[in-house]
Amino acid sequence: MKARLLIGTRRSRLALWQAGHVKARLESLHAGLAVELLPVSTRGDELLEATLAQAGGKGLFVKELEAALADGRADLAVHSMKDLPVNLPPGFILAAITEREDPRDAFVSGRYAELAELPAESVVGTSSLRRQAQILERYPSLVVRPLRGNLDTRLAKLDRGDYAAIVLAVAGLTRLGLAGRVRSVLPIEASLPAAGQAALGIECLAARADVIAFVAPLADAVASACVRAERAVNRALGGNCAIPLGAYAEHRGSSLRLRALVASPDGRRIARAEGEGEGADPERLGDRVAERLRREGADEILAALSP
Repeated sequence: MKARLLIGTRRSRLALWQAGHVKARLESLHAGLAVELLPVSTRGDELLEATLAQAGGKGLFVKELEAALADGRADLAVHSMKDLPVNLPPGFILAAITEREDPRDAFVSGRYAELAELPAESVVGTSSLRRQAQILERYPSLVVRPLRGNLDTRLAKLDRGDYAAIVLAVAGLTRLGLAGRVRSVLPIEASLPAAGQAALGIECLAARADVIAFVAPLADAVASACVRAERAVNRALGGNCAIPLGAYAEHRGSSLRLRALVASPDGRRIARAEGEGEGADPERLGDRVAERLRREGADEILAALSP
């Protein structure tokens, strides 16, 4: 077992915080282990004008990191689970899902305290079709426009007046010490999170038994079960960032409660479903809820989104 590990990470301040968090945890768990960060520029970080759906999907944030793992420049990569595609390339493994931060969405504005206060035609910024659909379902008089860039860039666009408000993940703001920017937190019922939101995932090569052993203590059983159920819904429906899909699981004793939705981007059509199942088999629960979504019209919504 080597006494030095390199973590591949995106260059954004939030990504560096997340990788630094994993670095600190690893070094505290393993005496004598030295962990370093390898910042990598990803295609998703460079394409700031197009939406993720237009640019090519969430894989744009991980391909360069997986290349660094494949050629040995990095031993592991730290991802926001909501940005990690549901299907990993052959030879790669999700070695651990860490304890989850607050998974909810945050309303951020300099003038208004919540979405309900926004006047008609107010411009709301979000990078997520999932958030867009749920906002427009409840507030069809608002205007939702794309918001790309890292967290600091998005806040700067709000502060210079490009938007009346923006919607971000509570977790990212909290991790960077910006919780004070949150004017209100959107309840789960009003804004169902993305699959895996607020959880961190550690990816490595499946053949790296040494790395897998090092990161195993970082895995959180509850977060892992919940995120696996959420990702199973996404996978069953062919999920990618072009689909406005939300999925959120909660642990209840030995079982999980899973809620999910699929929506048209304009919020006019939304299929919702939920279910409960054994925490020991989260993928089965995710598949079952995905099937219920289909019975509620998810396939028709998805077909209308196809080019």
